[in-house]
Amino acid sequence: IVLQRNVAPGSDRAGAKWIHTVFAHGFEQLDVQHFYRALQVLWHDKERIELALFRRDRNLFNQKLDVVLFDTTSLYFGGKGPKGLAELGFMGMFVPEEYGGAGADLVSYAIAIEEISRACASTGVILSVNNSLVCQPIMDFGTEEQKRAFLPKLAKGEWLGCFSLSEPGSGSDASGLKCAARADGDHFVINGTKNFVTNGPESDVILLFARTDPEPHKGVTAFLVRNDMPGFSVGVIDKKLGIRASHSSELVFQDVRVPKANVLGKVGEGWKVAMKTLDGGRIGIAAQACGITAASLAAGTRYAHERKQFGKPIADFQAIQWFLADMKTNLDASRLLTYRAAWEQDQGQNFT
Repeated sequence: IVLQRNVAPGSDRAGAKWIHTVFAHGFEQLDVQHFYRALQVLWHDKERIELALFRRDRNLFNQKLDVVLFDTTSLYFGGKGPKGLAELGFMGMFVPEEYGGAGADLVSYAIAIEEISRACASTGVILSVNNSLVCQPIMDFGTEEQKRAFLPKLAKGEWLGCFSLSEPGSGSDASGLKCAARADGDHFVINGTKNFVTNGPESDVILLFARTDPEPHKGVTAFLVRNDMPGFSVGVIDKKLGIRASHSSELVFQDVRVPKANVLGKVGEGWKVAMKTLDGGRIGIAAQACGITAASLAAGTRYAHERKQFGKPIADFQAIQWFLADMKTNLDASRLLTYRAAWEQDQGQNFT
C-alpha cells in the first residue's frame, strides 16, 4: 500500500507531494478501503489521502521505493521500519502531541489496530505493544522527565519498546517472578531472564519488572531499561507458528546497572503498573483479533462466491450462509465490545 499525502495549503511544505509505503503484502488482492479507514481516524479531513495498491512482488518495493516491509513468513522489518509507521502517526497514537504523538483517542486506536491487523496481524501486534504496553504506562506512571526522555523517541519511531514480565518459571503466575533488582547507590543491579517478550529482539526500551523485595505482589518494581546498558543481551528468539513477522524472545540481564531515575512509578509498586498496563493492552489485542476475523470472513465470503457445486456458487446454499452469518454476528459483537471498552477507558471508567 502506498500513501500519497498532499500537504495542506499554508504549511511549510505546501504543494509538495511525497510517498509513504505503509507495507507490502503478499496477497494478490487487498481491500485498501480498510486501511484507508484507519488513516482517516488520524487525519480526519485535514489532509487529502490517496491510496494505490501495488500487485507486484516485494522485489519491486525493494528496488523502487523506500519501504516499510513486513514478511509474514520469517522477517521482521525492512526499509524504514518503525520510523515509516511513525510518520503515519501509528507508533504513538494516543501519546499527546506535546510529546510527539498523534494525540488520538483510544477508540481511534482500536479502529486503526483492527484495520491494520486485517491486512497484517504482525504489524498490528508490533504497534499494539509499543502503544499500549510501553507508551501508555509511561504516560500513566512516568515523571515529567521520563515522559520527555522516552515518549518522543517511541512515538517518532526512533525507539521501539517492549513489555517484559513473563519468565521461564512464571507465566500465568507472574507474581512468582525471580528476576531480581538490588539497590546499589544511585542504581539498581538487575539479574534474571525474561521469556516470550514481544518486540524483544529489536527493542530499544524494555519496560522490565523485577523483584526488589521477597513479598510476592508488593515486592515488584518497574524499570525503564535501555538495550545499550552493559550486561543486557537478547537470548533465544522464539520460533512461532503464526504472527512470525513480530519477533518474541528471551531477554537476559546480567548485572545490568539501571539508574534509580529509571524506576517507573514507585519502588515496590510495579505489580500495580503491570496489571493496569495489561488491562489496557487487552484492548489492542482484541482489536487485532477483530481484524484477523474480518479478514477471515472476507476470504470465506469471497471463496463461497467463487467455488461452485451443482452448477451454482456454494454461497447459495443455506448451510454456508449460516456459517457466514454466524461469523458476521460474532464479529460485530466482538468489535462493538472492543470499541466500548476503549471508550470506557477514554472516559476513565472500569473497562475490565
